This record gives sequence, C-alpha cells and structure tokens, in this order.
Amino acid sequence: MTTRRAFLRGALAAPALLRAQARRPNVLMIAVDDWNDWVGVLGGHPQVKTPNLDRLAARGVLFTDAHTASPLCNPSRAALFTGRRPSTSGVYTNDQVWRTAMPDAVTIPQHFRSHGYRAEGGGKLFHHGRGFNDPASWDDYFFWNPAARKNGWHDNYSFPPDPEPERPVTPMPSVSWRNFDWAPIDVPDEAMPDFKVASWAGDFLRRPQNRPFFLAAGMFRPHIPWFVPRKYFEMYPLEEVIVPTIKEDDLADLPPIARQFALNQFSRHDLLVGTGNWKKAVQAYLACISFSDAMVGRILDGLDAGPHRGNTIVVLWSDHGYHLGEKWHWHKQALWDRATHVPLMVAAPGVTRPGSRCGRSVSLIDIYPTLAELSGLGSRQPLDGTSLAPLLRDPEREWERPALITFERGNHALRSERWSYIRYHDGSEELYDRRQDRQEWVNLAGQPGLAGVKQELARWLPRQDALDARPSGDFTFDPETVRWTPKAGR
Repeated sequence: MTTRRAFLRGALAAPALLRAQARRPNVLMIAVDDWNDWVGVLGGHPQVKTPNLDRLAARGVLFTDAHTASPLCNPSRAALFTGRRPSTSGVYTNDQVWRTAMPDAVTIPQHFRSHGYRAEGGGKLFHHGRGFNDPASWDDYFFWNPAARKNGWHDNYSFPPDPEPERPVTPMPSVSWRNFDWAPIDVPDEAMPDFKVASWAGDFLRRPQNRPFFLAAGMFRPHIPWFVPRKYFEMYPLEEVIVPTIKEDDLADLPPIARQFALNQFSRHDLLVGTGNWKKAVQAYLACISFSDAMVGRILDGLDAGPHRGNTIVVLWSDHGYHLGEKWHWHKQALWDRATHVPLMVAAPGVTRPGSRCGRSVSLIDIYPTLAELSGLGSRQPLDGTSLAPLLRDPEREWERPALITFERGNHALRSERWSYIRYHDGSEELYDRRQDRQEWVNLAGQPGLAGVKQELARWLPRQDALDARPSGDFTFDPETVRWTPKAGR
C-alpha cells in the first residue's frame, strides 16, 4: 500500500513538476573575451562597428557602468561562475585552479542543473587550460576541437588548429609573438573556432527542447593573437584608425606600485609607438571585435529563428576590459577603468523594457544572484554579489553599492557613479572624479579635502583578503569521477 501511495503521489506530482519547468525561463549566456567598452552603444571608440551587440542591447537593459571582479581571465571567470570574489576564494591569478581552491562551490550551471535545467556549454567559459573547465557543471560540452574532450576537458583554445599565419608577422622586439601578434588571414569565417561554437549554439536554439535549459557560449576573440579573416581588417582602413588619447605624463602622479603595473608588461607602449605598430594593433583589436560581434549575431539569429525567444533570458558579458595604450599600458592586469569596464546587457522577457540603459555602477559578481532570482531558483550558498533584478525592472532605482575590483592579493578598486578609488596592498592610493576626469588623468588621492570621500568608499573594501590559492601544477584527471586531483607529493 505504501508503495502504491508513493507511486500515486509521484504520478500526480509529475505533471505539476513538468508545468513548473515549462514556466521557468531558459537562460542564454554569451561570454566574450578581453572586450572592453568599445561597443557602438557604449561609445568606447568612435569607429567601432558592433551591430549585433547594439541589437541585443536594444532588447533589454544595457549597463553602461559594469565592471569585472578582476582584470584577469581566470579570477574574473571563477568569480562570476561561483559568485565568490577573489578576496573570498584566494583565486587571484591565472595559474590557480579555481576548483581546487573551491572544491565545494556550486557554479551557476550546477545550480541550474540541480533545479531540473539542462546545462550546455561551449567555447571559452572558464579559463582555458588544463584543469579549469568543470565537468560537474555541464550536462554536455561542445568542443570545437574534439581532442580537447579526450584530453581531460582541456580546451587549449587559442592555439592550432585555430587558423593563424605560418610565422610571426609583427616585428615587436622583446615581445613573444604568439602572445602579442596580429594579422588578417585569408580563411572564411567557417574556419574559425568561434564560428563553430556560435553555430553549435545557434543550432541548439533553433531546436525545441524538452526541458528548460541553461546554454552558455564563450567567444575567444578579441583575445590575442588577433588573427581573424581579412574582411574584418578591411572594415577599418589603417590610415583612418583613431588611436586612444594619451597623456604624456600620465604616470607622474601615481604611486610606485601603480607605475609598475602600467609598465611591467611584455608589450610596452613605447615599443609599439617606436616600431610604428600602435595604429596597426588598434586596427587589429577593432577587427577582432567586429568578428566576435558577427559570431554573437549568429547566436542571436538562432534564438530568433527558434521557439525559445519569448521565454529566454539573454545575458552577455566580457570577462574584463583592455588597455590599448591608455596610461602607457597594454592588455589588462591593472585597476584603471579601461581594464575593468565591460559590456553587460540583459534581456529578460516580461522583466526588462527594450532599449533601457542603467548607469549604476555594478559588478559581474552580481550575475549569479540575478539569474537565480529571475529564474525563481533562490541560492544554495552564500554569494558575494547582489541581484540586479531591481535595476532590470527599474534602471533608475537608487543603488548604494559601488563595484569592487581586485587584482592580485590586497589591491582593490571601487567604482561609484562619481568616484574611482584604488588602494594597493602597500596602502598607496589613487582617487579620480569620474564626472570631471573619466580618463583618470589627475590623481586626487593626496587632497586633504577628499579624505571623507576615500573613507566612505573604503568601507566597501574586503574586511580581509584570502590567502593565495595553491598554484596549479601536475594534476590527474579521473574520467570516472570527472575530477582533478593533485599528483602524489603535492
């Protein structure tokens, strides 16, 4: 009798569960890599062509002042997917395997899976490299290079067979060409890994699905090396390319640690200028942006052509910003606005109003609680972020929290709508008035009259900084348990 009653209860509950799942929104997450605010609707560069990101922004809310949790790939992505800041997890650098540091963390896709969603991923979502992708987070994963799955979910995304020239093409002394090179390549879009990932995602969205889904697609460009089909370079004739405006003495009022961050890079600004490569590099970055935008368009086309558009939340983000000479700096790995300011847009049917813009200072750490709330899932673990759902419903709503950014242990920046405040681990500081000095050219930290401003912002700094997580080394992948474990002796 007990068994029969249990069976009947289950049979009666099953239709209710299916109805509840049918009402839940799907989630489409699109990640792009190293893309700063050079987006048409953000106005970060006057020449950039991004019709597809502009098209997505028109569907929902564009956050015009969104910032990464960390201006480096692995800590940024680990923070976003786990909801834990670097100062909480100890994951500050690219060589720290986040899952080893946070073995019990429930990632966003894991959280959705536990509520009956199908979680599918493809491309670069977690940091690429051995041990970073997380088999426990996905029902299935698309690898453009099938060998990656056999290699322990190690998708070494940026190297062959990604199309590239046969030899270095950029004459940059003292620079590793594979890490900082660019060239148009004479291949069709179809030859590029990002095309394959975008096509996979678009095809998924065109098909009816039998349960709600969390679909995540990660585009690798505009990450270096900047090799994309020639037609994207031709969109930006070299003689017409506008380079960023640089202040010659921009580093003069910075503390020593800030100057070290600005200049201690493998591609120095003086080398690019001295070798005549500055404008060429900017052209290549713009070309890669437009290529990535076209790939995002393929995904959106799939959504529009399929049955899911009316019930799918779309969120697009970049893992961090990117310097192209500003403050005499290249790449990321700094706490200034150019390295932290990112595209973030959310279109949520029934929640967001098309064409909305929100100027509040927000963080990518807020994506996890936002998606959980919009999907009615709640949270299974403490999260460092705050749901942006109130801002999605009312973009003009008051928002007290500044965005917190961390680069390496003990170095933090805070962005409010008015102020940009940086405090380094040695106690040195920078302060900029964002209304008067968006370029962050005049460091006001030493002005006595602004001590109260710094004190008010400093209350949002982490109370403590977690110790550095163990750096990666030799790990063993067990396909039976789909887990990474340190080799003996570690």
